[in-house]
Amino acid sequence: MYPTLADLIKDLFGINLPLPFPTFGFFVALAFLTAAYFFTKELKRKEQLGWLSSVWIKEKIGEKASVLEILSNALIGFIIGFKLVGVFTNYDLFAENPQTFIFSGEGNFLAGLVGAILFGWLKFREKEKQKLEVPKMVDREVHPHEWVGNMTLIAAVGGILGAKVFHNLENLSDFMADPIGALVSFSGLSIYGGLIVGGASVLYYAAKKGLKWVHVADACAPGLMAAYGVGRIGCQLAGDGDWGQPNDAPKPEWMSFLPDWMWAFDYPNNVLGINLQEDFQRMGYESITGNAWPTPFYETLMAGVIFLILWSLRKKIAIPGFIFSLYLSLNGIERFLIEKIRINPDYNLGFIQATQAEIIAVLMFLFGIAGMIYFSKNKEKYIPETANSAS
Repeated sequence: MYPTLADLIKDLFGINLPLPFPTFGFFVALAFLTAAYFFTKELKRKEQLGWLSSVWIKEKIGEKASVLEILSNALIGFIIGFKLVGVFTNYDLFAENPQTFIFSGEGNFLAGLVGAILFGWLKFREKEKQKLEVPKMVDREVHPHEWVGNMTLIAAVGGILGAKVFHNLENLSDFMADPIGALVSFSGLSIYGGLIVGGASVLYYAAKKGLKWVHVADACAPGLMAAYGVGRIGCQLAGDGDWGQPNDAPKPEWMSFLPDWMWAFDYPNNVLGINLQEDFQRMGYESITGNAWPTPFYETLMAGVIFLILWSLRKKIAIPGFIFSLYLSLNGIERFLIEKIRINPDYNLGFIQATQAEIIAVLMFLFGIAGMIYFSKNKEKYIPETANSAS
């Protein structure tokens, strides 16, 4: 496994580069960029259809830089200088545990001070160049896709917070044993927690900006599925604990031409430092080989198939809300099936025993079915009268 990018680069190219950045974190960032790319394309298409429209906002131009603007920019400069130069002056400490270093008080104060002065001065100079004798209000047109940067940032912050909260709710004993470690680590993320909190935050923001939530939801659905698949690549490469239950069965004959790890894998050198054989025994599982189902790999494949379905149907189904509803149902089916070979704690709900993900997956499937029925019957309600007929 490849806990850091340095491990991955060394194995692929034989080059030993001192890059202790987490592989999983890299693929999470790549997942957000993937979602933003497809989201942008869909928002542009929906604006061309007339289903979404630009908005006009008022902006005040020509003002000099405020004290708050200069100070906020200086703070960003201080953090960048403090940590970036601190990485080079304390590289051994950084390389040992990057996330711990990032959230620690370690750094270079002098470099932080220089960064604060530089960033504060740059903001001052920028505003001075734009300053007018008399500041004035102007109208500016903003197209839907121009909000993608803000929505991606909101999705990242809300998604990571939601993913952490849902994961720790599912693993309270681990959280209580090491609260700080559980909160700052790049592993231990519940994808559904991220989806629910991040997605809700984005839709709320879009509505506040005058965008119809149903069209925004449709636009982001294919990208969300693509991002899910990319994120699971990071899980597989880093070995972040999302593997499945023990799999001691021999590889089927029909898979003989494929690598063994596609059937069963023991995730050596995983980012958690876990020996699967020992961990299975600790959890009460019996395993002869110490191999597990490579569930992140399977989820990447299924996410890719679902993305292709959504992407191919997005122009053929002219029903607002249908693509997002279909996404919910397919996502729910995918996750419910994979949970059958995953290791997750069960919730006891009377006569029902199910994991958190299974419960959410069933709800997503049902909401998706209900949504497809509802939006099919109320299609005209969500299509603006000024919309173009072409798809």
